[in-house]
Amino acid sequence: MNSYHDELANLLLSKNNQLSYNQARTWVELLWEDFETTYAKAGREYKGSDMTERIVKQWIENYGEKLHEFVATNPKYKDFLKPDKNSLN
Repeated sequence: MNSYHDELANLLLSKNNQLSYNQARTWVELLWEDFETTYAKAGREYKGSDMTERIVKQWIENYGEKLHEFVATNPKYKDFLKPDKNSLN
């Protein structure tokens, strides 16, 4: 699963230069977990990591360039996505 997360984090970085790698990776992990949790709560059969990867990739393609703006309106995620002290971004 780490390779999925790494690839998706790099895709997100290509779409959004406002994020550090650690922030992009955190976004990927949050989106991944959110999709799988929501899918399970809906009573759907688990279709595997490949399906989750496709959905998260689609979200990144559609919304990746603006994900950094989401934190401002949703303080729930603020602690997860604090700016990196050691980052140049």
